[in-house]
Amino acid sequence: MTVNEFISKWRKSELTERSASQQHFLDLCELFEHPKPAEADPAGEWFMFERGAAKQGGGRGWADVWKRGFFGWEYKGKHKNLDAAHKQLLQYRQALENPRLLVVCDMELIRVHTNFTDTVNETHEIPLDALGEPHNLEVMRAVFHDPERLRPRVTVASVTTEVAERLGRVAQALRARGLEPTDVARFLDRIVFCLFAEDVGLLPSGLFSQIAEESRGPEQFAKYVGLLFDAMREGGDFYFKPIRRFNGNLFTDSPVLVLTEGEIKDVQAAARLDWGAVDASVFGTLFERGLDPAKRSQLGAQYTSRADIETLIEPVVLRPLRREWEDVRREVERLLEEEKQRLSKPILTRRERQARQKSLKESAREPRALLRHFHERLTGLKVLDPACGSGNFLFVTLQRLKDLEKEVLVFASDTGLGVFLVGVGPHQFHGIELNPYAFDLAQTTLWIGYLQWIHANGYGWPNEPILSGMSTFENMDAVLDLADPAHPREPEWPAVDFIVGNPPFLGGKRLRAELGDEYVGNLFKLYKGRVPAEADLVAYWFEKARKHLEEGKCKRAGLLATQGIRGGANREVLKRIKESGDIFFAESDRDWILNGANVHVSMVGFDGGTEQERILDSAAVININSNLTSAADITQAEPLAENSNVAFMGDTKGGAFDISEGAALQMMSAPNPHGKPNSDVIVPWVNGKDITGYPRNLFILDFGLKMSLSE
Repeated sequence: MTVNEFISKWRKSELTERSASQQHFLDLCELFEHPKPAEADPAGEWFMFERGAAKQGGGRGWADVWKRGFFGWEYKGKHKNLDAAHKQLLQYRQALENPRLLVVCDMELIRVHTNFTDTVNETHEIPLDALGEPHNLEVMRAVFHDPERLRPRVTVASVTTEVAERLGRVAQALRARGLEPTDVARFLDRIVFCLFAEDVGLLPSGLFSQIAEESRGPEQFAKYVGLLFDAMREGGDFYFKPIRRFNGNLFTDSPVLVLTEGEIKDVQAAARLDWGAVDASVFGTLFERGLDPAKRSQLGAQYTSRADIETLIEPVVLRPLRREWEDVRREVERLLEEEKQRLSKPILTRRERQARQKSLKESAREPRALLRHFHERLTGLKVLDPACGSGNFLFVTLQRLKDLEKEVLVFASDTGLGVFLVGVGPHQFHGIELNPYAFDLAQTTLWIGYLQWIHANGYGWPNEPILSGMSTFENMDAVLDLADPAHPREPEWPAVDFIVGNPPFLGGKRLRAELGDEYVGNLFKLYKGRVPAEADLVAYWFEKARKHLEEGKCKRAGLLATQGIRGGANREVLKRIKESGDIFFAESDRDWILNGANVHVSMVGFDGGTEQERILDSAAVININSNLTSAADITQAEPLAENSNVAFMGDTKGGAFDISEGAALQMMSAPNPHGKPNSDVIVPWVNGKDITGYPRNLFILDFGLKMSLSE
């Protein structure tokens, strides 16, 4: 068959979808010299019509045509809604083993959607009459023979980075003009959301981009942006275009700042990118760097990837839920199989028939009830990040729970057990954050992540207002409540199922310099006997989470810590965790990006002692010690009596008094009016590295312990 013959045949066709779809596909196979499904795969294992057709609840299955690793293909009748066909493929792509292409067709138009991981999705539209054009022929050959040729070159990471860099420059420029950080943050948060909303269909397509491109000068840009914000807050019209009601905290009292021509150009450039592909799990961190003057030099540095965050989320949150889901799934399948067996038995009497009908009715209720109970459990879970920052951990957890919920919904549909409404959402997530900018940004990040997921998985849009108020987030200090300075107390954390997050790191020796004597004094007093005074700031979050578990206000917790959590004063909080519960998961030493710098951290998952599985550094172990090892527990070692009074701690600097050898020699050769040599207070400074490695030849000013201030 030639291209012209194919076009002529299908231009004339008036057949229905059911009558025409398989013949249409067989003609395409012939046109593009590809074996037909029955020829290539007689057993129907990797290339077939009606993949997943044998659904207990009826229906034609997950896809009209499927080729493993290549495509899922769904047909519709002429002039029917291909978006609905794409939505169906999105909902079932996991069942189709995530093919690289999702193809929809109504015999007059073929639409090829790419489905590659970590890339910006692209769509190729091929009208019937244009099938013979060289580019369209190449696309179709790739569909059948080599889908990798259609892999988009633009990655999610590159788009996210460029977005953050461009809007980060705008943030820096606004701050340089002396504008309030909170005003800058709230304004740019709204721009971010508008750019996202127009690319995923929440706003009329290209609306905000049009404002940025066509406004005549900064004042007009600010005017139209303000009018759009107002329309999004209450819903209504914006220059004859309907605007849905967004509301929520995002568009309440929204400030509108006047940008310069250059700043508007940065917004224009950002608007041209695919905002549907921006990864909100990393965007918040990058954007925060652009806004915070203390982190400007880190703009464009590496960010924490979703995979890093999932390393902690998976064992702490997902693993127990997946175990529970597998138990429910197996039990439902067992009950359905028993029902099938009963249906196959002959019915002998009227009484038996009546008893059978009653039994079947009751048995059908039971698997539905099991599924409904598990789904209600998912929609009732609560997750807390007590140092949520820009919301990355909550965002990733939300999307992973949505993935699990989707498995339940698809299973319910496939087994004929009914349709459950999508329920997992932002309302289940709690955040505590002291920084007012990050407090706002975390909520925006969570909403973007939620809307992004339902858009990418074909589950429609929420009712208005689209953005509900986030009463589950609190702008406060998570470890010290000074509302009444005379009576400091521990802040109340909400009762939840899981605690996850990345609390702040700050070494014990730096606490007073960074937080002030009064704050640190109150912290030490409040946590005396629970957290040693020398411990890192992160230890207070570990102790709070441990106490939450002990009080029954949480089931499992997973937190990041400085690698120093394994030793010294920090380790005492892990000892307490093992005394009242246990550690079931740990990564003892892992690379991490913190404020743009590559550092080493530890990850720790712990509970009240119910988890039986122990995973340390990706390996199953019998026990995890408080120093995050599984071998002999050296944390229980006792000092040797023979070493008493032999050694003490090494020298500790009291300030920046170290000097180079050259400076030391120059100072020691210089006379003093009183006749005393500088060598009295200038001494070599040596530690173990100087002995075992290359000497640094450093000196230090040391006035000793007995010299008076006047001396």
